[in-house]
Amino acid sequence: MVPSLNNQTMLLSLKLTVIVIGLWFGAAIAELQRFQHPAKADGSLSVLVVGDWGRKGTHNQSEVAVQMGKTADKLNPDFIISTGDNFYEDGLTGTDDPAFAESFTNIYTAPSLQKQWYSVLGNHDYRGDALAQLSPILSQRDSRWFCLRSYVLDAEIVEFFFVDTTPFEDKYFSDPEDSTYDWRGVLPREEYLSNVLKDVDKALRESSANWKIVVGHHTIKSAGQHGNTVELVAKLLPILQANNVDLYINGHDHCLQHISSSDSPLQFLTSGGGSKAWRGDVSWWNPTEMKFYYDGQGYMTLEITQTEVGFTFYDIFGNVLHKWSTHLRSRTIDSAIRREFSLC
Repeated sequence: MVPSLNNQTMLLSLKLTVIVIGLWFGAAIAELQRFQHPAKADGSLSVLVVGDWGRKGTHNQSEVAVQMGKTADKLNPDFIISTGDNFYEDGLTGTDDPAFAESFTNIYTAPSLQKQWYSVLGNHDYRGDALAQLSPILSQRDSRWFCLRSYVLDAEIVEFFFVDTTPFEDKYFSDPEDSTYDWRGVLPREEYLSNVLKDVDKALRESSANWKIVVGHHTIKSAGQHGNTVELVAKLLPILQANNVDLYINGHDHCLQHISSSDSPLQFLTSGGGSKAWRGDVSWWNPTEMKFYYDGQGYMTLEITQTEVGFTFYDIFGNVLHKWSTHLRSRTIDSAIRREFSLC
C-alpha cells in the first residue's frame, strides 16, 4: 500500500527535525541522510523537474505552473523535483516569510501538483535565511515541501542524489566582509566540501539501483549565461563518472538544455526555466555534444522503468521541445566499450 502524502510528510518531518536541530547547533552529519519514495505499482516512476521559479507568480512563473499542472494530469508524477533558487531574489527572511506561500503554495495549485516536492538550495536561497527552507515548520505550512542540503532519495528502481552545490563556488566566498550569504552549517568550508564529496562518492559506490541520477543547482556543463562551474568540473564530475551516474540535473542557467558527455554515458540536463528566462544568452558548444538548447521558460519530465530512462522538455505552452531515452543494456555496453578504450 502506497502511503498517503500526509503520512509520508509526517515521517519526513520527524527525520528532518532531527537533522535541522543538528544543523542549528553546527553538528556534522556523518553521511548523507536517506529517504524513500515508492514507485508505482508496476515499478515505473514519473517525475516533474522545474528550477529557478520563486518570483511570486511574475516573469511567467504562474503560466509555467499552469502548464505543469496540465502535463501532470497526463503523466501522474510520483513527485516533483526543484533544482533550486526557490525564492528570489534573496531567499526567505524566515519560516514566517509570506513569500513561501506567494511563490509556492499559491502558485502550484493544480490538483495534479499536490505531490511531494524534493528540493535543493540555490545560490539565491543562500542569500536569505537558508535554514528556514530546511525547517520542518515549512512542511507544516505546506505538506508538499521537503528541502535539505544533500541527501539520497531511494525510489526503488532509481536513486536520486541531491547535492548542495552553492558552497563549491569560490566567488561566493571571495569577499570575507560579504555577509550576504547564510553560511551557517557550512563553515569551515573546506571541511564541509570534503565531507560532501566523500559522502556522495560513498553513497554512489554503495548504490545498487538500476539508475543513478544526481541533482544539484549549479551547472557542470552549460552553454548558458553561467557556463561550466569549474569547481564542480574539478571536484564533483570525476566522482559522477567513476560511479556510472546516468544523469546530472541542474538549474542555475535560466534555460532548458541537454548536453551529452563525450567521455562517458553521463547526460547533463538543465531545467532552470521556471520563471525568468535569458533570451539569446547562449554560447557556442560542440554540436556533437549539444543535443538541445532552449533559451525560454519551461520544465522537464522523467519517465523511468527497470530497463529504460527517458526525459522530455516542455515550453511554457506545454509543447514538447525535445525527447531522449536510453535502455539499461545499451548503457551497460557503452560503459564497457569506454572502459576498454581507456585501458588501451
